[in-house]
Amino acid sequence: MKPTENLDINALTDERRKALAASIQTVTLAELKKLGEQIFPTFDNPWRETYFGFLAENPTATFHHAKTHDGIHFVYCHAKEKGMWFLPGRGMGPLQARGLAIMKEIVETGH
Repeated sequence: MKPTENLDINALTDERRKALAASIQTVTLAELKKLGEQIFPTFDNPWRETYFGFLAENPTATFHHAKTHDGIHFVYCHAKEKGMWFLPGRGMGPLQARGLAIMKEIVETGH
C-alpha cells in the first residue's frame, strides 16, 4: 500500500469488500483488547486511547473484526452501529456512513 493511498473505508474496492466478508468474525472484548495491545503497544500512542475508549464505551456489546488482504483491520459494533478501521503503524479512523452500511450488510447477511 502506498503511503499516500486513501485509507477511508468509503474508498473500499470490491476486492477489499470481499476480503472483509470472508474474514469477518465475532470477537470477544478480551480478544479485541489483546489485539489492541499488539497493535498499540506504547501508552503514548494517541490511537491507543481512541481504540480502548471505543471498547470501554461498549463493554457488553457484540463486536466483529475483519481484515482486508492488505492489512486494514475493521472493528464493528453492530448494536451501536459504530466502528473503526486501523492500519497498524499507519493510521486509524471512525467508520463513516457508507462504511458502517457495508459492515452492517456483511454482518446481517454474512457477505
